[in-house]
Amino acid sequence: MSSRALSAEELAQAVRRHWAIENGLHWCLDVIFREDHCPLREDHGPQNFALLLKFALNLLRSSPYQAKKSKRVRRKRAGWDDEALAELLGMSPL
Repeated sequence: MSSRALSAEELAQAVRRHWAIENGLHWCLDVIFREDHCPLREDHGPQNFALLLKFALNLLRSSPYQAKKSKRVRRKRAGWDDEALAELLGMSPL
């Protein structure tokens, strides 16, 4: 809501920007990491965990590792396989 008078085009652009953020970040966090099902609700836990999830999402987005696979598949594979995790992080496997 805004008290500013907007033209139809300005309003449409504002709505598109809002949904671009929703679809580009919040939807990804919920689908890939199931953020909405996180049990953290007290103190600084939710903010700290959200920061870690955003960091992990940025790693998945920026890594060329298995770029054609979905972010969810790449996240799961990195959790199951230490070599896949090292490759995702740009490190040499041990």
